[in-house]
Amino acid sequence: MEEFFRQRLVQLRSQKKVSARDMSLSLGQSESYINKIENGKALPSMQVFFYICEYFGISPKDFFDSGSHCPAAVQKLTDDLKTLTDSQIASIAGIVKELKH
Repeated sequence: MEEFFRQRLVQLRSQKKVSARDMSLSLGQSESYINKIENGKALPSMQVFFYICEYFGISPKDFFDSGSHCPAAVQKLTDDLKTLTDSQIASIAGIVKELKH
């Protein structure tokens, strides 16, 4: 589980295109904090884990969902879909169905 956590953190940070140092400082931690987590020398507290999820714009569930490669993008898309009409959603569903083939 710790290895998954480290790998997921690296993946999400890379997708956001932010350095470990910048992320650490954005979270109010020492500049080497995220690097220590990614190298297996530390684990975040629950409070900091929630801050990490907030930083990425995802839920804790999304963090641990290994099937979701771009959880922040999926969350944004989901939020946008909630504002559409039924016919707009049906159109997008048709597009997605075509893309899957």
